[in-house]
Amino acid sequence: MPAFLASLPAPLLTVLSHDWLHLARADQLPPCPLAPWTTWAVIGGRGCGKTRTGAEWVSALALGDPAFTAEAVGRIALVGETYADVRDVMIEGPSGLLGLPARGPRPRWSPTRRRLEWENGAVALAFSAEEPDSLRGPQFGAAWSDEIAKWRHPEAAYDMLQFGLRLGRRPRHLVTTTPRPIPLIRRLLGDPGVVVSRARTADNARNLAPAFLEAVVGRYAGTRLGRQELDGALIEDRADALWSRDGIEAGRRARAPELGRIVVAVDPPASSGPRADACGIVAAGSDGARAFVLADATLRRATPQAWASAALALYHRLQADSLVVEVNQGGEMATAVLAEIDPGVPVTAVRATRGKYLRAEPVSVLYAQGRVHHVGPLPALEDEMCDFGPDGLTSGASPDRLDALVWAITHLLLRPGPEPRIRRL
Repeated sequence: MPAFLASLPAPLLTVLSHDWLHLARADQLPPCPLAPWTTWAVIGGRGCGKTRTGAEWVSALALGDPAFTAEAVGRIALVGETYADVRDVMIEGPSGLLGLPARGPRPRWSPTRRRLEWENGAVALAFSAEEPDSLRGPQFGAAWSDEIAKWRHPEAAYDMLQFGLRLGRRPRHLVTTTPRPIPLIRRLLGDPGVVVSRARTADNARNLAPAFLEAVVGRYAGTRLGRQELDGALIEDRADALWSRDGIEAGRRARAPELGRIVVAVDPPASSGPRADACGIVAAGSDGARAFVLADATLRRATPQAWASAALALYHRLQADSLVVEVNQGGEMATAVLAEIDPGVPVTAVRATRGKYLRAEPVSVLYAQGRVHHVGPLPALEDEMCDFGPDGLTSGASPDRLDALVWAITHLLLRPGPEPRIRRL
């Protein structure tokens, strides 16, 4: 093969170096355009090339590449978690539509109109999954949905998009995502009409920074989180976990009601530096009978000043009543750092007298009773909750987000507190 390539003229080699059919892996190429499929789901790990796959597919459809489509597609929807994600990743990102190797005039991007237009008149329109109703009305011949497992309203946005795929002889939809076991992902993977391609982070190693492969892949390979985020595996709940995803999903709310109390709970690491545990930072509020988990601002490998500043920023943003800080390990240091940065903030020190599992059990009972609700998606926290059993997390790591959550809910619902003052979020 090297000798054959060396015999080719330079212009042809240049074309081949940019030709996606020549460069792509098998999992990055779509099903046959003549086959009767409607949805192609590319399920993969972080950095496996999902964005490049989506951008190449959309570009080929817009330009009418016969290897990808029987005819050019004139109207295409680009849907991401937010409009900023569509712009920064799907369009302007290094692997996005504007970052593809030039094969002629580049499409023109109009940010104010949220519109990408090719010279032949084909148009791609940008949409945010946070606004499902924005997909009500427009119609398309194809769509690319990115990272649907992170969408705030996955079912509503996905369903609205399906109603708009009604142009051409066979409208088609590409989904690119790292999986999480939410109902929509289960629905797609269980649908015999959906063509599924899978990829791992390691499959794209030649295009990834060696430091990333060493630090991230090396650290998480083989763990539950690594199997999901690196291998693109759909990891279901542990049978012995205190929480289930279905239970959390059943209690999820789009917004919180008027709240009488709000706290920010902090589970500080015992040390700092590259090997230190994360600092769990979780905010929750209560209306008296129920608790609402509002935010997860947990930081990894942060200095005491960094995590203290993050906790205080969340406290002020939510107009919270108190910081609830575990003081078992490094407690005096934690409260001292918080007081140094903002001495006016009230700090409630709490001390663990039982193990993590025993502290978490009463909180899990409140969830089972329907008394705790998550406001919007909190994926990293929820992954930790649904992987926490009698022996801790399967990875052996410290459940720092979960610890902070347990302190917050315990403080709000399982201990007496001050008279509430009503806040609207």
